[in-house]
Amino acid sequence: MELGSRIRKRRQALGLSQDELAQRVYATRQSVSSWENSRTCPDIKSLLLLSEVFSVSLDDLVKGDIAEMKQHIDDEEKAAFRRDSNIFTALFAAMTVTCVPLALLWRWRGLAAWSVLAAAALAWSFRVEKWKKKFDIQTYKEIVAFTEGRTLSEIEKAREAGKRPYQKALLAAGAGALGLVVSIIAAWLWKRFIL
Repeated sequence: MELGSRIRKRRQALGLSQDELAQRVYATRQSVSSWENSRTCPDIKSLLLLSEVFSVSLDDLVKGDIAEMKQHIDDEEKAAFRRDSNIFTALFAAMTVTCVPLALLWRWRGLAAWSVLAAAALAWSFRVEKWKKKFDIQTYKEIVAFTEGRTLSEIEKAREAGKRPYQKALLAAGAGALGLVVSIIAAWLWKRFIL
């Protein structure tokens, strides 16, 4: 948000007209209008008086609402995390479902196409992991709370942190078992239909 719109927003929040604000800061209504429309900037004396009228620090008046900016950035990051997570989920599902059909349909070319899909899913998984590391979210409960804009209490965080080692071991074992099952099925189908 720029200075002019901040002045207008704060003036309107106080229920002041441009004339009333001009009287309080010893300026003209045209000056206030010029400030609000970003045609001119108030001088330092006027900025000091504006900060007093609005009951904000000069820093907040000039730099803007820092909390609002942080919230805007947080919302953008959450949207990017959701988008990357959804893309990864779609790629992973497509990769899981299409391996055998592509191999059966196009043989080596199908496996090449599947490899490209798998590489894209792997690349997106790294993007999602970077987001998770940045926001220190690992467990399902932490991820859901983050995407809903909530934070976990200290006790909940400690519980979730305690689960992480077990979940990582179980996820690794589960992924290995799933990979083994898919490989066995793919090898059986390969021998049966392709060779």
